[in-house]
Amino acid sequence: MSGKGVNYSPAQVPGNDGGYVIVVTRWNAEIVSGLQTGAERALAAAGIGDAQVRTVQVSGAFEIPLACLAAAERDDCDAVIALGAVIRGDTPHFEYVAGECTRGIGEIALKTGKPVGFGVLTVDTLAQAEERSGDNEENKGAEAALSAVEMVNLLRALRD
Repeated sequence: MSGKGVNYSPAQVPGNDGGYVIVVTRWNAEIVSGLQTGAERALAAAGIGDAQVRTVQVSGAFEIPLACLAAAERDDCDAVIALGAVIRGDTPHFEYVAGECTRGIGEIALKTGKPVGFGVLTVDTLAQAEERSGDNEENKGAEAALSAVEMVNLLRALRD
């Protein structure tokens, strides 16, 4: 079963003056670099300037939540964008890492009240990861970045 998600267009998501932290993993670096490029391009196209964005690296997906928490706790951070890739292998390692990463990211958003754009691929194959991190409309890094911008705008409107 195949489904298509919502493809965000930067033109549909107005920028703001918020601060953003992109957390990227070094594991699966070739895939993650595509996600990062997608996120950076989407932020720029939405009007988020380079001075508003800080990027930090962690070793792998299991470490993403802790770095996201530290970023979200900063006063100069309005949203975090989590980027990584967990590709299924022959052991249950995939389930543990993907599950804990996902759970942790969700908890951070609720605990801090700040959006965490979820750009962590959890895929069965390298080909699936390449498709979702390529220079195309399916880039999940771009989607996560625009979701973060959209949520900052929404939360500001709801809190005003």
